[in-house]
Amino acid sequence: MAHPAQLGFQDAASPVMEELLHFHDHALMIVFLISTLVLYIIVAMVSTDLTNKFILDSQEIEIIWTVLPAIILILIALPSLRILYLMDEINDPHLTIKAMGHQWYWSYEYTDYENLEFDAYMIPTQDLTPGQFRLLEADHRMVIPVDSPIRVLISAEDVLHSWAVPALGVKMDAVPGRLNQTTFITSHPGVFYGQCSEICGANHSFMPIVVEAVPLEHFENWSSLMLEDA
Repeated sequence: MAHPAQLGFQDAASPVMEELLHFHDHALMIVFLISTLVLYIIVAMVSTDLTNKFILDSQEIEIIWTVLPAIILILIALPSLRILYLMDEINDPHLTIKAMGHQWYWSYEYTDYENLEFDAYMIPTQDLTPGQFRLLEADHRMVIPVDSPIRVLISAEDVLHSWAVPALGVKMDAVPGRLNQTTFITSHPGVFYGQCSEICGANHSFMPIVVEAVPLEHFENWSSLMLEDA
């Protein structure tokens, strides 16, 4: 969950998000080292009146600033490609959920069950109870079993939307007439919040996403109750 004045990412709730956090730290370290080196060179050149006669024409310097950036790009590209393929990997999902974006709410359909579907609207501020979060709570949560591969099929009914849950490392466009998919595994139980991340109209800010990861036994009890109420 994000907090006011927070500078870093939310705590990771999935293996993919853990990898993204490690890659962020890796890339940030490289950026910091490059920035420090460039700043040092600028200060050194500005603060001295001496001029090196090879500063404008040096074969050695040209080799260095050609080879070194290539090595740095490789150090960034390799882990980036690994995560990219990891995010696209789909291996025997235990549960498939279809998320459909509307103006301005989400609807969910559990395709492995018959008649297990519902709409999720934002809870108005005046109806919130103590401990709930403004603009982030929905009247129905997308409940999933923890430690299970989940596949989410994402589309939209009207305009472009985007289904995003930062703690899970998930962000996928919802495009009318097109079915996108993403997968994730929650590493621990909890409630994870997200929002529509594509400008979709006047009430774009009022499309929260709430994912609740629970033990398998609790999920089975929840699904049974939902089917009874259907």
